[in-house]
Amino acid sequence: MATASGHTSAILASKVKGTAVYNTAGDKIGHVEDVVLDKLSDHIMFAALGFGGVLGVGEKYYPVPWSVLDYNADKGGYVVPLSKSMLEKAPAYDLDELTNNDGNLGAVREKSYSYYNVERDW
Repeated sequence: MATASGHTSAILASKVKGTAVYNTAGDKIGHVEDVVLDKLSDHIMFAALGFGGVLGVGEKYYPVPWSVLDYNADKGGYVVPLSKSMLEKAPAYDLDELTNNDGNLGAVREKSYSYYNVERDW
């Protein structure tokens, strides 16, 4: 699925991990901690954005649909149309909860897509 700026090229997950995430105002709001894949459908379930905490302690992870992230080469990171307050109110989990029971059999992904009002791609 193409991003808003049309980026459709393949990328290694290892290059995505750790990439900064900014809101449209230019504020850094977190980073991509990981990418969660659905092994059965070969789709990306969501990107796990890390936000809050200090040096990883107390950090929560926010499953955000991949299509919401738009890479900006000038920033060297992804830009999302989310305010910090919107992200703070979003469904958040510990990292292991994102894949526990296959993402609660889709519940994590469904909550994420519903919260961000993103069309389902599965």
